Amino acid sequence: MSQKQMKEAFVSNHNGTSVLEITQGLCLPALCVLCRGLLIILSQHLCSSSHTWGTRFFIDFVILIVPLVATLTILSSFVLLEHLAVIIIGAGMFYHIYCRRTCYARIPVQKILEKFLKISVESEYIPAISCFRVINSAFTAVAILAVDFPLFPRRFAKTELYGTGAMDFGVGGFVFGTAMVSPEVRRKYMKGSTFYHLTKSLYSVWPLVFLGIGRLVVIKSIDYQEHLTEYGVHWNFFFTLIVVKLITSLLLIIFPLNKSWIVAISITVLYQLALDFTPLRKLILYGTDGSGTRVGLLNANREGIISTLGYVAIHMAGVQTGSYVLKKRSHIKDWIKVAYCILLTAISLFISLYIVQVNVEVASRRMANLAFCIWIVASSLILLSSLLLVDIILSFAKFLIKGAQVPCSWKLIQSPATNKKHSESLVSEAERREPSLCLVTAMNRNQLIFFLLSNVTTGLVNLLVDTLHSSTLWALFVLNLYMFTNCLVIYVLHLQDKTIKFW
Repeated sequence: MSQKQMKEAFVSNHNGTSVLEITQGLCLPALCVLCRGLLIILSQHLCSSSHTWGTRFFIDFVILIVPLVATLTILSSFVLLEHLAVIIIGAGMFYHIYCRRTCYARIPVQKILEKFLKISVESEYIPAISCFRVINSAFTAVAILAVDFPLFPRRFAKTELYGTGAMDFGVGGFVFGTAMVSPEVRRKYMKGSTFYHLTKSLYSVWPLVFLGIGRLVVIKSIDYQEHLTEYGVHWNFFFTLIVVKLITSLLLIIFPLNKSWIVAISITVLYQLALDFTPLRKLILYGTDGSGTRVGLLNANREGIISTLGYVAIHMAGVQTGSYVLKKRSHIKDWIKVAYCILLTAISLFISLYIVQVNVEVASRRMANLAFCIWIVASSLILLSSLLLVDIILSFAKFLIKGAQVPCSWKLIQSPATNKKHSESLVSEAERREPSLCLVTAMNRNQLIFFLLSNVTTGLVNLLVDTLHSSTLWALFVLNLYMFTNCLVIYVLHLQDKTIKFW
């Protein structure tokens, strides 16, 4: 076998892992975000000097990125122990913050909680959504290179036909995260005709067209290894994003925004019925002639083209979630209800997933069937609810320490008054003027550039390094250096106040 064939075989024919293990892995980054925030609050209280941008970057990288690399490699079999360790560390820091509180020092904890529930929050965006998108981007960036090393557990790789692999969540989570902040959810196209909205949507996909064609040309020209059954011969994820964007833009013109969940359910159910009662499943698996041929455009790219229906449903579910979460709310107690509702919905979807997988069909990334869509949405909601809970806990910690600042978190308002002019802000003027020295904010700001940079550097590493025969230490060094480089580039762009956008 050639080197290319060996690498293709190395990432093919895998059956994934359990839904529980992937869910556990998704919750760990949320706990890391919590520990990072508590550490910043504690360090601000103990040290009067402010951190430099280099120190902030190092803290964010070590707490947010390094554990993610370890979880997907050497610590993949010890996720529960990682959870326990992070929870103990976080609980210890929270206890120290509570004991050293500068606000309400002589008031019982019950009274403190009562006052905290009356606090309002001020934010231009929802920090949990930003963290969701960044965690998914960071996870994808680590996984697309780590999968080429023996250190990466094969059960986390993309599944061949049925099953749930950790990498399978990456593509679905990306679609869901993008949908939550889509222009329709942010009411960006409030004015203008329907034709104007559709024209804007068509125009907005041209970078994806360029990237999809560019990736196809580069991959074919350098004879880079490919996982053929992932999308097909010519198709790639950029093309899926293009079709999803165009179809969902049209659907959101026809149907009200608050009915997106009905559209999502209708698409997945009808698509699953088509898989069960028409030759559609055989077409995806074996082609038009039943022999697995790749002759013709449809046969060559049948997985990518047909599975787009599943991603359209996931996008519509993300739109429904985004429109719910981005509603104007001020009080902390309202956000506690939001986190509770999202968590309850996620649990209900996991129960539905079990029923569907037992009685209908097991989750399949290759087909993006009903079970796959339910799994992606349920897992996304678990991560989102965890991050909302993290934001609430960090807000409470900031509430206890006067002047505490945590980048990419809610700003607190003293009074629950609806008129902000009559509300005493707990945010200092220094915090308002200071640039956000935050890796999360930097990655969220230039997410597409980070994704592209990760793909380019992944290709370079594969061309320069024999990943198949790399030792554990060498693989860890390469993965951490790769992530360090990508994150540093994005961080420097943020410090220079640059947003790379061509459209």
